[in-house]
Amino acid sequence: MAEAVTQTDFPALTLLNRGKVRDVYATSSPQHLLFVATDRISAYDVIMRNGIPGKGKLLTQISIYWFSKLSDIIPNHFVTANIDEMPEEVRQYKDQLEGRAMLVKKAEVIPLEAIVRGYLTGSAWKEYKQSGTVHTDKQEPGLVEFQKFPEPILTPSTKAEQGAHDENISAYDAKTIVGHVVYQQIEAASLKLFKRASEIAEAANLILVDTKFEFGLIPGSPPTSLPEIILVDEVLTPDSSRYWDRADYERYLSTKEGEPQSFDKQYLRNWLTNAGFKKGLESGPEGKEGEGWTISQEAVEKTQEKYEDAVNRLIKGSA
Repeated sequence: MAEAVTQTDFPALTLLNRGKVRDVYATSSPQHLLFVATDRISAYDVIMRNGIPGKGKLLTQISIYWFSKLSDIIPNHFVTANIDEMPEEVRQYKDQLEGRAMLVKKAEVIPLEAIVRGYLTGSAWKEYKQSGTVHTDKQEPGLVEFQKFPEPILTPSTKAEQGAHDENISAYDAKTIVGHVVYQQIEAASLKLFKRASEIAEAANLILVDTKFEFGLIPGSPPTSLPEIILVDEVLTPDSSRYWDRADYERYLSTKEGEPQSFDKQYLRNWLTNAGFKKGLESGPEGKEGEGWTISQEAVEKTQEKYEDAVNRLIKGSA
């Protein structure tokens, strides 16, 4: 198995940010940034010590696919993934960047994560069990785990700084952060994007369970007009979304055994939980500073397999 790329280093480029997965670099073009998807992986907001080989290339491939499929709903920040079309200082690193880098429009990121949920699972199910709410918004009574919502719902969260945890918030709180008008635009776009993506996933025999969208602002055209909202970051990847196998979900509905087979980070989340992870042990199994969590080889291979399967099914199965 190839080695995972968990960190990048390009001396001729200025590193602006090292996120959970992506390293962001400045370019000589003031309107553009270089997004580089590493093979790092996180679960429960904790970055693992080791990565998933090839994961960054898979994320880049599927993001580009979705950007092209959804651009008529809302513009996005993607410019090119062809290294030869990027600024000169970037091209010298072609071998390292090929397949895992995108040149994107520089945008002012809106400090909100737009999480759209089509099914009741994960943290939403835990909250609903306790209070009958999802992100503090009341839901109809009697729902069960893995049940499909009557209609997809937008459940926003804050966009935390690196090392901090995103906080689930209500629609009311989200409007106080970004403003009523911007929130309405984000909500409308997110639900349209989710609907289109769900239809495409269905053609690949996958169910889009939930996903996270992020948005940014770029100068309007002409410059005197209001800023334009665009889709940024990654889109509908196995990192930012849950996907279930459709046939296996139907099996689950008839048997109520186990849980639906997923093609995303859920396998890693389950592995981490079984390895003893809980609140207070973010720094490692012993809770020691700088210790970290190392994924087993079996979990690395299984996660890699699930990501590859999801990407291949979406791109080839829905073509």
